Amino acid sequence: MSFRIEGLQLHEFSPWFALSDAELAARGASWVTATSDHGYPCRVSLRDAAAGERLLLLPYQHLAADSPYRASGPIYVRRDAQAAALAVGEVPAYVRRRLISLRAYDERHWMVAAEVCPGEEVAAQIERKPPANPH
Repeated sequence: MSFRIEGLQLHEFSPWFALSDAELAARGASWVTATSDHGYPCRVSLRDAAAGERLLLLPYQHLAADSPYRASGPIYVRRDAQAAALAVGEVPAYVRRRLISLRAYDERHWMVAAEVCPGEEVAAQIERKPPANPH
């Protein structure tokens, strides 16, 4: 395996934790409480929150490049999350339990491959070589 999945850095979100509920709402964010042990993946710890845990739900720009594929989406972050330390080739448990949409981008940030697969197939899909860029 030649890939490593890394969580986001908690310090990126520290300013959000100091905001009031009204300030969070003005930025499209909110505190939520997990209602089950699955379905609330913290993007720092790369683990699902346990039922009853409080997380920040906020918009996150995961492809901020100047590209037609610029993209953002909602993420969960625990206030006290510990950074994930995954081994090379390791896929987090919360990913292995879900249907996952994978995308590959080239150096210009253009999408060159996309696949929806069961989480247990993620490692194999990442290791596949994407097709030649049609652009």
